[in-house]
Amino acid sequence: MSQLFQDPAPDSLDPADWATLRHQAHGMLDDMLDHLEHLRQHAVWQAAPDEVRARFAEPLPRQPGSLDSIHARFMNDILPYGVGNIHPGFMGWVHGGGTLAGMLAEMLAAGMNANLGGRNQIPVQVEWQIVRWMRELFDFPAEASGLFVTGTSQANLMAVWVARVRYLGVAVRRQGLAQHPLRLRAYASTAAHGSVAQALDLAGLGSDCLCRIDVDAAQRIDVDALRRQIEADRQAGWTPFLLVGNAGTVDCGAIDPLDDLADIAQAHGVWLHVDGALGALGMLNAQLAPLFAGITRADSIAFDFHKWGQVPYDAGFVLVRDGELHLGTFASPAAYLRREADGLAGGSPWPCDFGPDLSRGFRALKTWFTLQVYGTDRLGQIMAQTCALARYLAERITAEPMLELRAPVALNIVCFTYRCDAAEAADAVNAAIAVAVQHSGLAAPSTTVLEGHLVLRAAIVNHRTRAEDIDRLVDAVLQQGARLAGATRD
Repeated sequence: MSQLFQDPAPDSLDPADWATLRHQAHGMLDDMLDHLEHLRQHAVWQAAPDEVRARFAEPLPRQPGSLDSIHARFMNDILPYGVGNIHPGFMGWVHGGGTLAGMLAEMLAAGMNANLGGRNQIPVQVEWQIVRWMRELFDFPAEASGLFVTGTSQANLMAVWVARVRYLGVAVRRQGLAQHPLRLRAYASTAAHGSVAQALDLAGLGSDCLCRIDVDAAQRIDVDALRRQIEADRQAGWTPFLLVGNAGTVDCGAIDPLDDLADIAQAHGVWLHVDGALGALGMLNAQLAPLFAGITRADSIAFDFHKWGQVPYDAGFVLVRDGELHLGTFASPAAYLRREADGLAGGSPWPCDFGPDLSRGFRALKTWFTLQVYGTDRLGQIMAQTCALARYLAERITAEPMLELRAPVALNIVCFTYRCDAAEAADAVNAAIAVAVQHSGLAAPSTTVLEGHLVLRAAIVNHRTRAEDIDRLVDAVLQQGARLAGATRD
């Protein structure tokens, strides 16, 4: 077995002994299935020892190695030291837990090794089918377009590019911004994800063109303040062109009043983009969908199948109402991309015409498998289940004298703190609690900052999480809080 790839077929990198390879491959699959089946027996997260980290400082391998020994290294040195988001106790960030169907589909996609840049192939049709499904979900017109991307950060950038072309014309792709005197202005709440400002930077507009609007007590954009700011900017010579609404903020899951934002965007001729990385797929659940009223009026929506959709990383998506504008923003004809009416170069337009990537992986397959195997009703039920667990966590927090809920629970994110006698020590104590709980391996919360103060944050996204995992988190926070707060008093 150790010579499997050291003695390959003479004219390729395939093995000479396929029977041995099958045995090894089946063992690798079984190892992953065993790991997933027994996740609760493992720590949520553990820091890699120095000796393990040191093994990744080895020089470039010049000679072939054995598949079985390299697989053993994976099992010993890599698998135990991931971020832990597949574990039911992981609540640190908005990471999906993945599924077995998605994992197996990823294996099939890797074996197929399809390049989804374009050409006449069924994998492209799989992606187009999901585009049609997303049009249906968000009630977008038949001419709407969509594309798989790495994640919502990239999808936000693409939406900015499309909105830029809408206001400056397709000529901006050749001439650049210097030829256009318009001073474009974008708007988002102070709770918007940092990728929005970064997108404006990368689009050449500059992050300073983003006007951040204050939020209300529920962390939603202040609509009246937004209206006043738009009017003031018009008077000052700005051209409002982009309004970004949140379908679940990264800090606490707040949902902006999207219907109000759609009214404002329509009244001022502004492009409405919805950052739905966290919550947009909640439209799959009848109980959650009303929370997102107005999202179907957006000009573009960005979201991640790899979060609430539980698709293995990565599987981001952008949906654009005006497909022709989307196409005009990115299509770049070239001789080596010549299209034909028939043959392998048929099937135009291609996915590469709707985004910056020519080489693209088959992200659509694991998403297609996930939607087909579990069905959208079941996926929607899982989303509602995580929200119910968030409400349960909020109840546990309010019932504990030493804990304090720090923001309303809109979806599946809960922000809270451990109470401290000395207010000035609270931020440091809660930061230390988060690290201590992470190191315990029992649970993995994270932190964020709300109203100038550090808070503990639990993002319940994993379909494997249960009430017992919530209880374990609360118990761990109370235990570590008592220890650390007591140390500050001593």
